[in-house]
Amino acid sequence: MRYAHIIGWGKYVPERVLTNADLEKMVNTSDEWIRTRTGIRERRIAANPEDTTATMAVRAARKALNMAGVQPGQLDLIIVATSSPEHIFPATACLVQNALGASKAGAFDLSAACSGFVYALAMAHAVIASGQAEYVLVIGSETLSRITDWKDRNTCVLFGDGAGALLLRASDQPGGILSTVLGSDGSGGDLLIVPAGGSRLPTSPETVAQGMHYIKMDGREVFRFATRVMAKATQEVVAKAGLKLQDVNLVIPHQANERIIHSSMSALKMTPEKVFINLDRYGNTSAASIPIALCEAIETGRVRPNDNLVFVGFGAGLTWAAAAVKWGVPPPAKPLSWWRRLQIALQGPWASLRSWMLRLGRRLYALIPGYAGESLYLPISRTRESPPAAPARSAPSEETQPGGEG
Repeated sequence: MRYAHIIGWGKYVPERVLTNADLEKMVNTSDEWIRTRTGIRERRIAANPEDTTATMAVRAARKALNMAGVQPGQLDLIIVATSSPEHIFPATACLVQNALGASKAGAFDLSAACSGFVYALAMAHAVIASGQAEYVLVIGSETLSRITDWKDRNTCVLFGDGAGALLLRASDQPGGILSTVLGSDGSGGDLLIVPAGGSRLPTSPETVAQGMHYIKMDGREVFRFATRVMAKATQEVVAKAGLKLQDVNLVIPHQANERIIHSSMSALKMTPEKVFINLDRYGNTSAASIPIALCEAIETGRVRPNDNLVFVGFGAGLTWAAAAVKWGVPPPAKPLSWWRRLQIALQGPWASLRSWMLRLGRRLYALIPGYAGESLYLPISRTRESPPAAPARSAPSEETQPGGEG
């Protein structure tokens, strides 16, 4: 048996804090209205152009790698869960791979909205359990502020930006990810959606003018869906892991709405001390919310070795997901040596140098005589000589034509 253990973790959030008082000046809302309906007091916003889905993912990833003492070159796979990718393509994960200098890692993005991080954990667990990878980096990263309509008070009060990362390692020791549950109901796909920008509604002056590139949500229906599936998925994943609800030490739910969390956990008779909530300071960071919350739970001493944890989330799709985890790693106690601190400091410059050298190599290769003959846009040359054309047939003579006299 191969098990997938979490051995490193890290988070990054932008510096700018957007409070409810700030939102009062932007839309028709109030601090009291937001707090009583969502539990959110403030959120982080990527106001700096340097903060993007990829750059925030890289910062969180480096913390996870350094926490575990693992070099980027040891990674076998990088998965980035996001609803706000850097581009439609290439995958944000490929940009992260390049920035880290993870020279032998495969990389792809996973789109399951706010459930995406747990979906990505399930994929990482499967890849490790099947023997295809030793180290897998799983990241949730979002810049939702850039697809949020800041004139829509029903959605703009909810979302924030940030990134969180977990590093998984293969082990023959029992523990780590015990079980996962994934689900979807595409009949509710229109309840939480960014309508335009894909192949169905390509970008046009009309879609931009109508605000169809912003998040649209039916809050009432999403609330009903979430309270039902959060409790159901938690029950299923705990049972699948061979545990009982009373064996769970801490639930780390998707940080979307405090009322949703309390309602779903109350249905399971989970006491408040068994549920970690930090959305009051970050809002809904979608795929990044669970790893950010996990990092804070560890920092505040809420996670200890041998604890049974549950990560559970829901999101657009509609999707839901849960994972049961046996925690096995104590927080690091020893300060880093000067040599290790130097290695960490050089990781970024080395990755940048490696990327520059690869780009330079492609440019130099383009100067080699005959390289232009490999262009994608030249006609395909024949590899074998064409067979000679068949001789043209002459018209039959009058003597040999059917019905002719002779």
